[in-house]
Amino acid sequence: MAPALVIGNGDLPEFEGRITIYVAVCVVIAAFGGLMFGYDIGISGGVTAMDDFLKMFFPAVYERKQHAHENNYCKYDNQYLQLFTSSLYLAALVASFVASKVCSKYGRKPTMQIASVFFLIGVALTAGGVNIEMVIIGRILLGCGVGFANQAVPLFLSELAPTKIRGALNISFQLFITIGILIANLVNYWASNIHPYGWRISLGLAGIPALVLSFGSFAICETPTSLIERNKVEKGRKILRKIRGVDNVEDEFDSIVHACEMARQVKQPFRKLMKPASRPPLVIAILLQVFQQFTGINAIMFYAPVLFQTVGFGNDAALLSSVITGAINVLSTFVSIYLVDKAGRKILLLEACVQMLLTQGIIGGILMKDLKATDSYLSHGEAVFVVTLVCLFVMGFAWSWGPLGWLIPSETFPLETRTAGFAFAVSSNMLFTFIIAQAFLSMLCHMQAGIFFFFAAWIVVMGLFTWFLLPETKGVPIDSMVEKVWKQHWFWSRFMGDNDDVKGV
Repeated sequence: MAPALVIGNGDLPEFEGRITIYVAVCVVIAAFGGLMFGYDIGISGGVTAMDDFLKMFFPAVYERKQHAHENNYCKYDNQYLQLFTSSLYLAALVASFVASKVCSKYGRKPTMQIASVFFLIGVALTAGGVNIEMVIIGRILLGCGVGFANQAVPLFLSELAPTKIRGALNISFQLFITIGILIANLVNYWASNIHPYGWRISLGLAGIPALVLSFGSFAICETPTSLIERNKVEKGRKILRKIRGVDNVEDEFDSIVHACEMARQVKQPFRKLMKPASRPPLVIAILLQVFQQFTGINAIMFYAPVLFQTVGFGNDAALLSSVITGAINVLSTFVSIYLVDKAGRKILLLEACVQMLLTQGIIGGILMKDLKATDSYLSHGEAVFVVTLVCLFVMGFAWSWGPLGWLIPSETFPLETRTAGFAFAVSSNMLFTFIIAQAFLSMLCHMQAGIFFFFAAWIVVMGLFTWFLLPETKGVPIDSMVEKVWKQHWFWSRFMGDNDDVKGV
């Protein structure tokens, strides 16, 4: 669950404990759920740029790609090609609500185990696909795995971590997403030269992190919060002692028990979410997911190989450029791990808005000026500059909206609505990921360079939202959010009342 070692936070609770090796092992194994998600994000764009894959499943796109006077912005515009990528996220949207029920009734650990099974079956179907229907079904099953993993893993990490380093440990999920993207880019770069089965290798290697999560999950514990919530009180106390590395855990144990007693009074958590007192964390959780996608990050990461081909790089050079951006994504996430529990959440988000706004605007300006629809390429120097700007954009996202989009919703809901509320966050993320994935290539075709100004406008909105409406949650125990955050906020406090309408909901 939450708190430990909160030093120097005024009247915030302090709980005994230390960072144990066992917790570190649990965090790494659970975070492989993020690696699976990241690998699927990274692998999609590379595979859909491989000629062997296009010839087998999307011959019309392959022919258009080979055309002598192809449209720089429209050569990959195909709804079925976009469906290959985006079907995963639509499935994850639906699966996240099922996963919420499983998470509450059976625990975080079994939910992660179910995710790994979905992933293994999905990998087998996509890598072994002989027709487009088989590949799409495989992607849908992968989406179910994403829905279950993205529901369980951030909650698991937030509930397992001591308060003092909750942000850093939770961000390991995003770190592993970025590592998955980087590995996928490296695999694509290598597999693109293996004909005609390179794409099968790229898709098939997704089974490795799924196997790690599947077998590794037998070595990890369930969170004390989940155990106590399901009336396994003494086991919860035992696990709490184990993960904190001390015998005296009574204060934290009592805090968890109290939160669980409050949670049991809520019979319909989804209905409780519709109450005014649940509105602040719910609105923020959903908007963070919307904003995370409308930074334009997935548009860049999904189709980085395509984007770099568009600005004039060849196929291999485009994939290599994607490897570079993937590496920057990983390294920049470490900045967030270091700063999130020191500088706080808001400052990282606001700084990134400025950085992403400038880079998006400059990229759009260069492409609008110099890259026309046909018979036009950027100069080598301009193309390198665009890749540099993309790297700066990825940098800003990776230490802010990427990890914090998952961290903040996982730590701000009270226990009685935590899994239900986080299900809305996950499903919102998947819905808008689906929308961007399904629409991006068509938007690129019709809006051309203007698409970057479209995303830049959203970044302005995000910055204003963060400045005025997002509270700081650094150092606040996970079960003290209502009292210490929402009831103290200048705007959200008006929705809280005395919060006495919990019972029987």
